[in-house]
Amino acid sequence: MAKHKHITEPDVFGYQVRIVRRGKENSRYFSHKLWGNRGKSLNAAITWRDQMLVALKGSRTRFLKPPKNKTTTGVTGVSRTVKHDHRKDKSYLCYTVFWVDKGKSKNKTFQVGNVETITADDELHAFRTAKIFRSCYEYAIDNDLSFQEDLFAGWKMKRLYEEPMLPVETY
Repeated sequence: MAKHKHITEPDVFGYQVRIVRRGKENSRYFSHKLWGNRGKSLNAAITWRDQMLVALKGSRTRFLKPPKNKTTTGVTGVSRTVKHDHRKDKSYLCYTVFWVDKGKSKNKTFQVGNVETITADDELHAFRTAKIFRSCYEYAIDNDLSFQEDLFAGWKMKRLYEEPMLPVETY
């Protein structure tokens, strides 16, 4: 039997389709006897799977569970932390964005600067940049596009959230 994604043959009596999105399982069993024969039950399973994948588009898991030791900002996948550098004996404010790429958890840190010298504008700029980074990621996976994180290189000198990067409804 040729392999079909999300379809297994758990026993000699039929095919099982199983799709999991955001922790919720959608499954259905296709009996060879009920569908007439093995080929017809496989075709029915493939058709149902394809319809479910269309219906569930955009329901992919965007992130793994965020680390428990991170402080939340109220924005999914964006955390605010103060990191201490023991070598320099200084603390730095950072906004970190978490996302998943090819099943692997990744993060991007937007370091605001030394907590003793940063301004409110510096912090707001880093937070808004982290939010737009996360929005771009979510837009890319919801629309089956590749996520271009390199657009954020040199972010401290750019106001990316002021440029039309995404359709207005994604901000």
